[in-house]
Amino acid sequence: MAYIVFLSAFIGIPAVFFVFLNVFLRKLGCELPNSLQAWPALPVLGVHVLLALLYTSPWDNYLVATRVWWYDPDLVLGITFGYVPLEEYLFFVGQTLLLGLAFLAAACLSAPPASPFRSRPELRLVFGGLTLGVWLWGTFLVGAGRLASTYLGLELAWGMFPLTIQVAFGADILWHYRRPVLWTLLPGTVLLSLADALAIHSGTWTIDPQQSLGLSLGGVLPVEEFVFFFLTTSMVVFGVTLMIARQSHERARWIPGRLRNPQ
Repeated sequence: MAYIVFLSAFIGIPAVFFVFLNVFLRKLGCELPNSLQAWPALPVLGVHVLLALLYTSPWDNYLVATRVWWYDPDLVLGITFGYVPLEEYLFFVGQTLLLGLAFLAAACLSAPPASPFRSRPELRLVFGGLTLGVWLWGTFLVGAGRLASTYLGLELAWGMFPLTIQVAFGADILWHYRRPVLWTLLPGTVLLSLADALAIHSGTWTIDPQQSLGLSLGGVLPVEEFVFFFLTTSMVVFGVTLMIARQSHERARWIPGRLRNPQ
């Protein structure tokens, strides 16, 4: 399967669906809760697209350069930037937009939180500590130099760093909006993982068996790939939630008042 076909089928079509769904919901009068309108949603999605490109590109180029994974040159357009084909960058952009749009629709459709927001420092401490521990473990795996844990260590060291910051800052905020967060996070991870399994099966790209654990889900999807999509989906969904939630802006006193209250 050509990479551009993969993007069209599993990223482009779902993203267009959520564009129309969001427009349709707005016409029906379905709006985001006022507490999720601290910043306009579309510029926030744009910021996340830029962050995805800036944060993921160097890491992904390193993976391809060291043959942790590789793509079939006959199944891409032949335009590369660094070691990575153009389609991979389009994937960063498309996945971010798809998940962001899906979250906005889920936030519009879900019932509002049953109780008022209550700051819970203990929740931030516990989950911040857990994610920090996983990040340290991933960093240890990278430093240990064991070939089979290369991919897992690299993705945990890369992905858990921003997630640690996010949950340490706002685990209680994310819990407050857990309905749209989970409605986006869980289906998004599953959908992207299934699409990835199909791409691997069709030879669009290949994961190096020597630099991965050799464990697979359903006999097709390397466990590291599921971890990757869980990490990236979490980063996008958590990031969008925290950036548009008024509770985040009230907590972030270092943000100038004009930016905290743009409306």
